[in-house]
Amino acid sequence: MMVYLILRLAISLVVLLQWMLIIRALMSWFPQIQQTRAYDFVCVITEPVVQPFRTFLDRFESLRSMPLDFSAMLAFIALWAIQGLLQSLY
Repeated sequence: MMVYLILRLAISLVVLLQWMLIIRALMSWFPQIQQTRAYDFVCVITEPVVQPFRTFLDRFESLRSMPLDFSAMLAFIALWAIQGLLQSLY
């Protein structure tokens, strides 16, 4: 019983992080929103998830010169895989 509660909580946290990543991506398209507390809050929550992927992608010279940041997309895909794994255990 307790294991299922912990799994459900972990799945909920992963889903919340996925939504926060989507919100961060949408907010990043609007420069006036990037100066708000809400954007800062979303970045503080999601940056620990995104940063390892950004560090990994910085190793590739061709990706550094691109105007798009793929680290959030990779973080979303990783969270999606983790969610699937947790749901298979549930």
